[in-house]
Amino acid sequence: MSGTTRCPYCTTRFKISETQLETHSGMVRCGYCMQTFDARPSFVSAEPSPQLELPMLDTPISPPPPTLPVLKPMTLAERVAIVDDDGDEEERSVRTWPWTIASLIMLLVTLVQGAYLFRSDIAARLPISKPVLEHYCRVLKCDIPLPQYTDLMSIESSGLEAIPDHAGFVILSALLRNRASYPQAFPNLELTLTDSRDTPLARRTFKPAEYLPTSENQAVGLHPNRELGIKLHLDTTDLKPMGYRLALNYPAR
Repeated sequence: MSGTTRCPYCTTRFKISETQLETHSGMVRCGYCMQTFDARPSFVSAEPSPQLELPMLDTPISPPPPTLPVLKPMTLAERVAIVDDDGDEEERSVRTWPWTIASLIMLLVTLVQGAYLFRSDIAARLPISKPVLEHYCRVLKCDIPLPQYTDLMSIESSGLEAIPDHAGFVILSALLRNRASYPQAFPNLELTLTDSRDTPLARRTFKPAEYLPTSENQAVGLHPNRELGIKLHLDTTDLKPMGYRLALNYPAR
């Protein structure tokens, strides 16, 4: 007959036969803690119990402790791989430099072209930039003309009057006004003389040098929000005009 017994020192239960109990008067050695004890008091026969009781553990089983990750030193191959990855990032950075430099050069060229094309407006609207633009133009052998916007230059009033005691001689008077917030070039004046049916008899374009008073400087232009009165003496003896039309314009650049 066989059964189980329990070590009183470590409470480990293990199988034992009846022959082993009788050999040393029930004295056995625990295979777990190596202590010697009498196995007979705690011996339980392996014969089935009439109550069909399930065997119960004398002590609850504790859950196993959580396993923590073990930190291992990096191998040489892993360190080399990381160095290689960093090298690839540096290589990509080196490859992007030419594109960055090319983009900056293109931006600079665009700014220079814009400054050249719009140098008149920049100098008029931002007078502090004019010395720089003038130096720039000396290098490129260009000039900085005054702005020429006909929609901001107007003829406020005009008239054509005969001169008494001088048959055929008339005086053309006009009032120019610069409505811009910056100086503008003096425009050309286009005069058309007409008959009684408004049919053109003659047409002439007067440049600023032909109508400006001696007190005005053509290079300076007409100052912002300023008016200028002009008078022209004309000989119309052979035409005998009955009317006129006056317009301003700027020559094509």
